Amino acid sequence: MKLIQITILLIGCIALLGNCTKTHQKSAPYSMLNPKDFQVSINGKATNLYQLKNGDITMFVTNFGARVVSLLVPDRKGEYEDIVLGFSSIDDYLSANEVYHGAIIGRVANRIDKGKFTLDSIEYTLPVNNKTNQLHGGAGGFHNVVWDVRSVNDTSIVFKYTSIDGEMGYPGNLNVEVMYQLSLQNEWIISYKANTDKRTPVMLTSHAFFNLRGEKGGTINDHVLMINADRYIEVNETLIPTGRIPSVEGTVLDFRTPKIIGTDLPKQSEDVQLTNGGGYDHNWPINKQMPEEMGFAGYVYEPESGRKMELFTEESVLLFYGGNFMDGSDVGKYGNSLKYRESFCLEAQGYPGALNQPGFPSIILGPEDTYQTRTIYEFSVVDRLVP
Repeated sequence: MKLIQITILLIGCIALLGNCTKTHQKSAPYSMLNPKDFQVSINGKATNLYQLKNGDITMFVTNFGARVVSLLVPDRKGEYEDIVLGFSSIDDYLSANEVYHGAIIGRVANRIDKGKFTLDSIEYTLPVNNKTNQLHGGAGGFHNVVWDVRSVNDTSIVFKYTSIDGEMGYPGNLNVEVMYQLSLQNEWIISYKANTDKRTPVMLTSHAFFNLRGEKGGTINDHVLMINADRYIEVNETLIPTGRIPSVEGTVLDFRTPKIIGTDLPKQSEDVQLTNGGGYDHNWPINKQMPEEMGFAGYVYEPESGRKMELFTEESVLLFYGGNFMDGSDVGKYGNSLKYRESFCLEAQGYPGALNQPGFPSIILGPEDTYQTRTIYEFSVVDRLVP
């Protein structure tokens, strides 16, 4: 009897040791993040690193830009990889060539033509930071400020920021709250809320860069993309919307049927839209019955790992960006160069160009209104893709 007990005990210890080893291996990708590297002061405000965990996913965020630093999800073998690109310190974020990694974008995501718009008969001139246009709220946009942490627990965090009247050229004092929440269903839920004391444009989004194989996963052109949209927003050579919203039928922007991202990129030199975007850097109005309902926008699937990321949103437009401007000059948190078309963005937002296209739905928020919207990234693993 004692021999049997000892044998069982030994088997249990060996199994426990094996499990401990396996857990340690799975933890390794994110154990290298040091909170001290995120504890600095910027313009008199302290930054820090925060961990969220629920279900099968773990997220690290910082209040500098309300950024997602790291997002760990399993593959079909149960092995974890960090699928959000980023850096291992605040200093690296400050010195990066690509300044939007993982950040909340505002006041207005995307580009504003020549940095100008007219509201209530007043013309506003904004500082430009992208050729002749303002991009993502300008150099001092929400990606580049320290947010207050209103609350935090194991599964959620709430960021708060007040953008004062005149900041980056925009009218009105704008109070913004953004909550990140992880669910047991392996969802990353982003809830936005804002109010103002003066009419002002507001269009927020999250600018996480993904590679579903991880930072060292190589090209994203072999990922599979599906976009639930019958039309796309046409852009000119500076990526400003022309006002036209044509059908995707027969174009390289038709992703209604799942398609490998790189399938039509060889046509870039002959397709005007791919030429203007330097590849894919476009917006699609999402197919919905009601504009503000929570609806399915699309997904990205990576066949090797089996990871699938679906996006649901109350926003009206989905942006897909294929990493066309990444040039390898930035080095990510695992020591790899962040190269051309080795990451992508999938962003839910309002209509880009709405400030200068009267036919587009308005993005103006008044003092009597509340800006409130949600976007959900849902992560799963599938053996094969079923359209």
